[in-house]
Amino acid sequence: MQPTATVLVYSDDANTREQVRLAAGRRPAADVPEVEYVECATLPAVLEALDSGGIDVCVLDGETAPAGGMGVCRQIKDEVFRCPPVLLLIGRPQDAWLATWSRADAAVTLPVEPVEFADALAALLRSRRCVDA
Repeated sequence: MQPTATVLVYSDDANTREQVRLAAGRRPAADVPEVEYVECATLPAVLEALDSGGIDVCVLDGETAPAGGMGVCRQIKDEVFRCPPVLLLIGRPQDAWLATWSRADAAVTLPVEPVEFADALAALLRSRRCVDA
């Protein structure tokens, strides 16, 4: 198992990025590696981080403006070779169909509920590990 996993967190709201970090902590589950976070507040920063490589999972805020996480998710799924799994933060449970449209691998609602979020993130880290193996 790799020593750490890198999670990209995209939101224009610093409080949302902090909620994500605090909800998952350094290790969202015992069977996944420790997590390091790369925080991005703009779409160009997301694209630059993905171009640099090494991102294991993306957490995208669907409520971010002007480039919302749903549109960003769809864009990176189309444009990034071997795009990492995406966990989308949505405003309401009724927006789950939009998460499907965006091709997100998982979705959780805001505000972030720590157990639900950590479970979803750990599942994506596990799936990424299986793909890389």
